[in-house]
Amino acid sequence: MKLKELASKPQLQELVIDKEDIVEKYGDSLSFYIKDKIPLEQYTKMASLNHEDMGQMMGFMKDMILDEEGLPVMADGNVLPMDVLNAAVEKVTENLGK
Repeated sequence: MKLKELASKPQLQELVIDKEDIVEKYGDSLSFYIKDKIPLEQYTKMASLNHEDMGQMMGFMKDMILDEEGLPVMADGNVLPMDVLNAAVEKVTENLGK
């Protein structure tokens, strides 16, 4: 197989936050999307993150947590509640590299 055969455009992959405390608080599980492949620029940015700098980490995650159209959920000044954001970050990191 040629390497080029494995190259394709990123597709949206749905992730579901179904932690008991989140479902109880918000009345349902919450879904969002990530891309199944990370562009090289984003991968490089992720690799150089200082994992103790939460501002830097959240800046990266802002570009990773997407809606069903592939647009960042946290845009135009919109932010997620901290418990939801933490759960989303957990889901994203679980799925990186899969």
